[in-house]
Amino acid sequence: MWKSVKAAPPDAILGLTDAFKNDPNPDKVNLGAGVYKDDRGITPVLASVKEAERILLDGEQTKSYLPISGDPVYAECVQKLLFGEHSDILTSRRAVTAHAPGGTGALRIGAELIKKFNPDGAVWVSAPTWANHKGIFAAAGFAIKEYPYYDSDTKGLKYAALIDTLKQVPAGDVVLLHACCHNPSGVDLTSNQWSEIAAIAADKGWIGFLDFAYQGFGDSVEADRTSVEAFAAAGIDFFISSSFSKNFGLYNERAGAITVVSANADEAAVAKSHLDVTVRVCYSNPPAHGGLIVKTVLSDAALTETWRNELSEMCRRIVAMRSALVDGLAARGVDQDFSYIKQQRGMFSFSGLTDDTVAWLREHKSIYVVGGGRINVAGLTPENIDYVCDSIAEALKR
Repeated sequence: MWKSVKAAPPDAILGLTDAFKNDPNPDKVNLGAGVYKDDRGITPVLASVKEAERILLDGEQTKSYLPISGDPVYAECVQKLLFGEHSDILTSRRAVTAHAPGGTGALRIGAELIKKFNPDGAVWVSAPTWANHKGIFAAAGFAIKEYPYYDSDTKGLKYAALIDTLKQVPAGDVVLLHACCHNPSGVDLTSNQWSEIAAIAADKGWIGFLDFAYQGFGDSVEADRTSVEAFAAAGIDFFISSSFSKNFGLYNERAGAITVVSANADEAAVAKSHLDVTVRVCYSNPPAHGGLIVKTVLSDAALTETWRNELSEMCRRIVAMRSALVDGLAARGVDQDFSYIKQQRGMFSFSGLTDDTVAWLREHKSIYVVGGGRINVAGLTPENIDYVCDSIAEALKR
């Protein structure tokens, strides 16, 4: 079967991680893989998660299947995080949620569901966007188009061009938006800009699909839901994929959710019936452990407080590393102004490093950066920050 088939190319980011693992240099630094690291360079298990697992282990009585859409209390917890406990979305029962295998699984389930009823629509993604976005929606059969987003000259948004393009998106098409902590640029929209975009969606009739992978990694759990609140206030149909990989550190548990918001409770019930059918033919029902951890933490006031404190600490560490990188490069006499890195949000940054510099850093310093200069700021630590700053300064002064 495979004799005349070419091998598929390696994933750009995961392939970089493999190269990093095989690099014998003891000073090597991985700034490519999108996982949080603490000051020791370790992706930790949160204390709140460990305690929830202990509770689950002590009380577990069965390994039976979950319902197709997952534990209903998990869905309630997801919605309270997304919308706020007193949101009209909850009281009106306009939203339905299914536990998905990670944010990637949530995106794919949403794509399959939309494709079923809108087979001729296209999906619009930001230029640039997370590399896997295009692959996920293309695999579901969608044509992929782009809207302007990041301006490499100003290190900010191409906001006027973005708005002009969104006004031209046909009704029924899907516009995929990063809810916060834009990956890969780290450049986010303001509250007023989100309101304008939601109003355009309502006026033009395209479908908003918010990828919410980093709630709590921008400003706070509440502040980061500005995008969701703007679409909710518009009273329109939209989709949200969410993930607990980053903010709970549950990377290998694949705990995510797909949430469908409709105009009213009756339409939401119809959406739920088709959401269940879509899940059933893709993976039948979700894995339990990660979702039960989230449910356990968010159903216990003390554990929730512990988790929020841990999340705040992760966020503070990333902000500190942004400042350390910018200040470290300035102290080494680098001519290029990197101050914009302090203004970006979340784990990722478009650093401004050229592909030539990225290649040199990998070859000569074993510092691994994704092509285009995207770095994972959480990969910086107090132990490696001087080495990274010294290396970048050397690369730029060549």
